[in-house]
Amino acid sequence: MCGIVGCILDNEVAPTIIESIKKLEYRGYDSVGIATVTDKINVKKGSGKIKEVDDEIQLTEIDGNIGIAHVRWATHGNPTRENAHPHNSCDNKVSVVHNGIIENYKELKQELQLEGHVFKSETDTEVIPHLIEKYMKEGNNLLKSTQLTIKKLVGSYALAVISTEEPDKIIGARKESPLIVGVSDKGNFLASDVPAILNETRQVIYLEDNEIIQLEKDKVTIMDNNLNPIEKEITTIDWNPEMAEKGGYPHFMLKEINEEPQVIRDTLSESPKIKEIVSKFKNFNRICFVACGTSYHASLIGEYLIETQLHIPTEVILASEFEYFQNTLDNHTLVIFITQSGETADTIQALKTAKKISETLAIVNVVGSTITREAHHVIYTRAGPEIGVAATKTYLSQLICIYLLVAHLKEDEELIQKLYSIPELAEESIKREEQIIEIAKKYKTAKDFFYIGRGFNYPTALEGALKLKEITYIHAEGYPAGELKHGPLALIEDGIPVVGILPPGSSYAKTFNNLQEIRARGAHMIILGADNDTQIDDVHDKLLFNPVVDELIAPLIYIIDLQLLSYHISVQKEIDPDKPKNLAKSVTVV
Repeated sequence: MCGIVGCILDNEVAPTIIESIKKLEYRGYDSVGIATVTDKINVKKGSGKIKEVDDEIQLTEIDGNIGIAHVRWATHGNPTRENAHPHNSCDNKVSVVHNGIIENYKELKQELQLEGHVFKSETDTEVIPHLIEKYMKEGNNLLKSTQLTIKKLVGSYALAVISTEEPDKIIGARKESPLIVGVSDKGNFLASDVPAILNETRQVIYLEDNEIIQLEKDKVTIMDNNLNPIEKEITTIDWNPEMAEKGGYPHFMLKEINEEPQVIRDTLSESPKIKEIVSKFKNFNRICFVACGTSYHASLIGEYLIETQLHIPTEVILASEFEYFQNTLDNHTLVIFITQSGETADTIQALKTAKKISETLAIVNVVGSTITREAHHVIYTRAGPEIGVAATKTYLSQLICIYLLVAHLKEDEELIQKLYSIPELAEESIKREEQIIEIAKKYKTAKDFFYIGRGFNYPTALEGALKLKEITYIHAEGYPAGELKHGPLALIEDGIPVVGILPPGSSYAKTFNNLQEIRARGAHMIILGADNDTQIDDVHDKLLFNPVVDELIAPLIYIIDLQLLSYHISVQKEIDPDKPKNLAKSVTVV
């Protein structure tokens, strides 16, 4: 997830555009760049946060009344100056900034290289200015060349394009990545999100997928993919700047939960890459996951998946405990490291040890992080920056990577198709927020919570309990349903809330009986299950899912309810869910 800005003014554009891109730094902070048009394309860019790059090269000291800028969250290529946007064509007459993922960039790059185009970066984006250059040399104008280019792209994009051939306009296009237009008397703007332009205008046009825009100083033309004009409504934004940075949400955590359907779609685009990695694996007869915190819970689901679907012995080791297990590794073991930041100290230390003996795979959110440089193979989650300390969208993106890995190892097309249905199911789950708010109000004063699951959904119980502990400070425990009678049942008493995770499947009957035992001892039951479940009757609170999902993929859906439940209890308790006490986003010390 990156941020882009473009604008056309009467005066020098750089000071305005750099202030605008600063408002999007929450979308990425690996690198930043700006391009303007005079009699040539002028570019300044560098790796690092905006202030760091600006201090070094003075980003605002660049001429031109038309410009584009970009702040990057690296996806393809490490966060270096060469990989920073904007990217130019060979003849330096076209410059582009891009947010999204071009899935077929390798094929396009090979075609262009055969035609003589020279590339300077490792990014997927760089194919775009080269394609536009190609079509302009065939006699097309900038708008038509951009249209022809996007018809060649597979994946997601929000684009802003400038050219010395037509220095009075910016061309934009959107597909599955956000792009808005800002309209004002001073000039017109393109941006990934409202915060970028809020200080300049509150008059906004929201672009939809497959729409193209031609931006001029006094004119905005919006078209469909066939360049037919479209009339669009102008919306007046009434957010304050802080609200705008959060997309109008009161907290980053809620914003990030609402981003999960798109994050799942973006992460599913890694499927071809994962298939390629699987084809390169050596022979192994054992798998180990190494992780911490939320990533540890994702790994536990990976263990259940691999052992049930692939029948390969698998274990999950906490990174901080890895040194006590390292002597069991051999050259027939695949060790999978899962980390959001790629900088977790315990995980890095474990990886450096494991790679000397075994094949290693990292599942990471941050491109160019230490873990990505150390592991033999890397799968990137496509969650973008996660500002809230409690992991939400990064957890789901990790799970999608694990499920895709298992599906490709098994060559299970049916499972892959199920995964492509998850984004819409996630959207349905988020719609139940009002029901969850009422449950949160009911239990905000609870002192203890228990989460119960079995099989694939036991790790979901652990993760649900962790979320509650992290941001509400309520004591919470997740347990395997069958372990209740081995101790935890002694803690159940009248009124204590118990979350029962009860999807249809082979574990349903046993879990249902366990929950009945809890209910008989006076607990208040919160049941997550299927809406066609006729056995769930008059329990206290029900979150029944329609359409029905089976226990294999339930972890990808039910966790959203538990994230929202924790969030809203935190809000009811007047705790800031984005900044829980004593916790940090990345643990970089042992």
